[in-house]
Amino acid sequence: MSSSLPTDPVIVDAIRTPSGRGRAGGSLSEVHPVDLLGQVFTHLVGRNDLDPGTVDDVIVGCVSQVGEQSATPGRVAWLGAGLPHHVPSTTIDRKCGSSQQSIHFAAQAIRSGEADIVVAGGVESMSRVVMGSARMGADPYGAGVARRYAPGLVSQGVAAELVAAKWGLSRHDLDSYAVRSHELAATAAESGRFAREIVEIATPGGPFAADETIRPGSSTEKLAGLATVFRTDELAERFPEVTWGVTAGNSSQITDGASAVLVMSRARADALGLRPRARIHSMSVVGDDPMLMLTAPIPATHRVLERSGLSLGDIDHVELNEAFASVPLAWLAEFNLDLARLNPRGGAIALGHALGASGARLMTTMLHALEDNDQQFGLQLMCEAGGMANATIIERL
Repeated sequence: MSSSLPTDPVIVDAIRTPSGRGRAGGSLSEVHPVDLLGQVFTHLVGRNDLDPGTVDDVIVGCVSQVGEQSATPGRVAWLGAGLPHHVPSTTIDRKCGSSQQSIHFAAQAIRSGEADIVVAGGVESMSRVVMGSARMGADPYGAGVARRYAPGLVSQGVAAELVAAKWGLSRHDLDSYAVRSHELAATAAESGRFAREIVEIATPGGPFAADETIRPGSSTEKLAGLATVFRTDELAERFPEVTWGVTAGNSSQITDGASAVLVMSRARADALGLRPRARIHSMSVVGDDPMLMLTAPIPATHRVLERSGLSLGDIDHVELNEAFASVPLAWLAEFNLDLARLNPRGGAIALGHALGASGARLMTTMLHALEDNDQQFGLQLMCEAGGMANATIIERL
């Protein structure tokens, strides 16, 4: 393994909540999102015996910044957890990649010398703050976008259909991939592979400590009975090439969750006697076609590999967010990668996609898998609304 420099940003710890179903009755639905994130902060500080007053910044991803998530959730979560009020916080919205971007900003602050210790993470309570509620009743695009992309941009679900059509992915392809996600996640859960990364959350209904979104009995036969959800007559006429195969079963699950990553300079981790578990090796963020929207992980992969000096053959583990099954399948069609290295513990189809928390959740899972398998390099990719993507390479130390 390569050596790291004193100014290198390193990951000391990474944790997440269990995934709760993002609807009434879900195990986290009675927990305010700020209190949910606050419990994660408490776990992170406590299990690393960290003086919280030494943290330079708290950078938190959150997509729907309205209602209970409107008051800089990282700041109020930190305060609500009883942690020092002199520690600041800010909120990041890069859609599904919000907390991955939080990790990037943390790494950049440390690499530049502006910070030594940063907590980067995310939160989204999709049962309490409905997806899209930040723009309900409003036009977020304006006249310029309307003219440029007439007759209009489409939703992510329709974009997933367009991706499937472009890469020739059938409904059976999508459903088969979804079954794989549940099977891998179930195997990981049953064998205890998520135990080190999940922290127990106190809820009004009692302690919650295991993902409730995994369906071990999923099958292509069962998924084939689900209705497609994005087709309309108008869209079918506009996109005659689409066969309409995206369903709730081959899409990411709406969930509640929070996650956090403790990022330090290598020098500060050494001074505190804390073990650096990985270094943040390379990062990139790109834009791509906003109509297809979900394809940016492809150019993001090319860019981050170019910056890193690595090849895809050097990468042991790839975490690519399963917003829809067509996203990883299209990516696989572009890269020569053994399927076993992609999302080997399942992805958002099985584990859920708590929007603002997902970037740090994927990082948490990837870090623990690299350790468990004695592997070196991991690549994380996240498609994002508007046709963007973050890419991060970490190296286990």
